[in-house]
Amino acid sequence: MEIILLERVEKLGQMGDVVKVKPGYARNFLLPQGKALRANKNNLERFETEKAQREADNLSRRSEAETEAGKMDGLAVSMVRAASEMGQLFGSVTSRDIAEAVTEAGFTIARSQVVMEKAIKTLGLHDTRLRLHPEVSVTVTVNVARSLDEAKTQLETGVAVTGMIDDDDDDMDDGYEAAAEAAPAEEAPAEEAASEDAPAEEAATEEAAAEDGDEA
Repeated sequence: MEIILLERVEKLGQMGDVVKVKPGYARNFLLPQGKALRANKNNLERFETEKAQREADNLSRRSEAETEAGKMDGLAVSMVRAASEMGQLFGSVTSRDIAEAVTEAGFTIARSQVVMEKAIKTLGLHDTRLRLHPEVSVTVTVNVARSLDEAKTQLETGVAVTGMIDDDDDDMDDGYEAAAEAAPAEEAPAEEAASEDAPAEEAATEEAAAEDGDEA
């Protein structure tokens, strides 16, 4: 099916281009979304009449998108997810999740504006592209971690935090401190016993030496 593009469509063409696409793609996406018109005589004449206004509107929208992209530069959104020790998520992070996270960060983004080939299924930092306008995109960092503390560490180091999470870290630290305090107390009686035994051993040694001397 031949269509007239009403805006730039990635990997397809620019505004005003007449291109051939699969009928399903045109009927299910391009035409309902207002991104194209069927290529026929009437629509070609209509487009030529509206072309100047469409180009002006597109320029205005692009300028707004570029301003928004500048505000979003360096944006990182954190998402807490359960994962295995190897860093594999028990589930995934989808375009909907990312759109919601970016919107919560103060920028209105629709799911359709999140460009992803597949869902995120591992811990770590993932660069994700957002299409703010057909001609303007911005990359944000999706920080997927098992806790906000780990998310902070990942953002600082640039490396995914994996391995076992020990919820008893505080208890273990307390145990180590108690053991350290108990150790000197346990060693003290042993030292006292050793000091008490020392004179007795020395006396026995002296007596044995004296007896040997008498016999000689």
